[in-house]
Amino acid sequence: MCGITGFLHLAAEKSLTEASVNQQLLAQMNQAQFHRGPDEGGEYLDEHVALGHRRLSIIDLSTGQQPMASDDGNYVLIFNGEIYNFKDTRIELEQLGHVFHSHSDTEVILHAYMQWGSACVDKLQGMFTFAIWDKQAKTLFIARDRLGIKPLFYSIIEGTLYFASELKSITLVPGLNKKIDAKAIEQYFALGYAAEPHTIYQQVAKLPPGHTITLQSGNLTPVIEQYWDVSYAQQINMSEDDYIADMEKQFKGAVASHMMADVPLGSFLSGGVDSSAVVAMMSQLSNPETLDANQDSDTKKAVTTCSIGFDVKDYNETDFAREVAAMYQTDHHEQIVASDDFELVDILAGLYDEPYADSSAMPTYRVCQMAREKVTVCLSGDGADELLAGYRRYGLMMNEEKVRSILPYSVRKPIFGTLGKIYPKMDWAPQFLRAKTTFQSLAMDTAEGYFHGVSLLNDAQRKALFSDELYQELKGYTALEVFREHQANFDGNDPLSLIQYLDIKTYLVGDILTKVDRASMAHSLEVRVPFLDHKFVEWSAKIPTALKLKNGCGKYILKKAMEPHLPHDVLYRKKMGFRVPLADWFRGPLKQKLRDTLLSEQMHNSGLFNMNTITQWLDDHQSGRREYSAPLWTLLMFASFYKQAEAA
Repeated sequence: MCGITGFLHLAAEKSLTEASVNQQLLAQMNQAQFHRGPDEGGEYLDEHVALGHRRLSIIDLSTGQQPMASDDGNYVLIFNGEIYNFKDTRIELEQLGHVFHSHSDTEVILHAYMQWGSACVDKLQGMFTFAIWDKQAKTLFIARDRLGIKPLFYSIIEGTLYFASELKSITLVPGLNKKIDAKAIEQYFALGYAAEPHTIYQQVAKLPPGHTITLQSGNLTPVIEQYWDVSYAQQINMSEDDYIADMEKQFKGAVASHMMADVPLGSFLSGGVDSSAVVAMMSQLSNPETLDANQDSDTKKAVTTCSIGFDVKDYNETDFAREVAAMYQTDHHEQIVASDDFELVDILAGLYDEPYADSSAMPTYRVCQMAREKVTVCLSGDGADELLAGYRRYGLMMNEEKVRSILPYSVRKPIFGTLGKIYPKMDWAPQFLRAKTTFQSLAMDTAEGYFHGVSLLNDAQRKALFSDELYQELKGYTALEVFREHQANFDGNDPLSLIQYLDIKTYLVGDILTKVDRASMAHSLEVRVPFLDHKFVEWSAKIPTALKLKNGCGKYILKKAMEPHLPHDVLYRKKMGFRVPLADWFRGPLKQKLRDTLLSEQMHNSGLFNMNTITQWLDDHQSGRREYSAPLWTLLMFASFYKQAEAA
């Protein structure tokens, strides 16, 4: 796991030798990502391109330094990530006549590009972003992995392309226009992040997952191409028992491929289904007789597991984590975080470089911090909820779909649209009485209804929050368009698959994977996600939806496959999630800090918000009249970002 950065002059009349500042700029951009790779650093410059690399050594510790050049010096590579099938790909390349000088996956990528060109990405199984410079063709090729596990930011500024693993490196570039993108603000307050390809800045973009970008010196137009997408078009016809057996086989294979490392390796263990399943498979792969009570405990290779808990019972899952750790005799480590652990608020803004609203970033930061003290690589259970319908909201959406399937849109829209307007909003009430949001959703189609259901601030709240100037700048744009663009590429034929696809394209990459990448790399920890092995993703997309969500049970097929390996209460208890007590914080220890930050002169002078709305939300929440913890946290994280961005 590493950090990459660099730039390429696209204008023919420009060259690096014409500007003495380029070497210094490359060094600064590279150093800004030091935390991503503290073991080694390297740089490469010629008359057209500059490439920088920070290395966190995981495989082939003594070689594999970057930037890596081919024997003839024509190709130069920088790479962030891990390629899990590099040994098999190397054998294939050797049979084609390629000669290797290391045992690293980096060299395999280099030779794969030399052999297959841009089609090399089809051969690679793993998480990655990499850039390859072809000196003879004066071409720079950049690729991002299929699911977006590893990030890539880029910007074209005055005829030069700049790119990096983190946005902070690009913000160092002189001449970058840091004008905030109004569409990104709309996306952030709806979804909690700026959705790919947007960033908070108009002049900077993210390379979408499963895409490549090719640039040539002398040509100002980059070529961006998609090389992969997940297909829901065809389901495999098998019995439930066959699916259960295949689920175990497919998942164990994915975990096995992700356990390759030359450094200490472990796993997160929250006590939920997904991380517990990873630990179960890791333990069995490390110890084939792990369930044999007669096995000598001294001969077992204990998997290192790390858990974070809270000192508030409703937010603490450590008892379940201990149960799994005891079952597999792991080397278990646990840390209890105080419920007032809010000192990270300002740290997170600097960590993510743009507004990011998922409050679970706080415990994620802490568990990565603790894990790095024990291991260099950690496996995670992320991705299972999106692939196998684990979120509670999927069940709620499918209940709405039953109504949509009975009543046509022409009937639903006027009836439920009217009910949604007149029904009182009762945030304080039990879930079954909160019908206003449900009525509003039923007046919409599946994608819009799902967008409405997952939005942090609904359409009316965003309109009330934004200033007249910002609202006019949006020109009618709403973040629903993000969903619509992805919906147009969906090839399945059922609503559950559609919302899973939308989550894979938005929430998974924009929220979950972003959270884990920044939190882990802040501590120089590599996190791997076996559920997101692209072959497992492709296989899971072919599972009938009736085996993902069955009788209200999400991840049904995974739970059935794990029944022989995990306790019943771990598999079938109510999903808790990685939460923090925001509502209590904002009425207690963070009450004044919240008011001071959100009503600051800086927020007022930004011209982005209706300050009367913010004041009303603060008063209503802190008096206990209404529940606004999610909107207020979203505002707090934006304010923290904005303060740091203005000071930079």
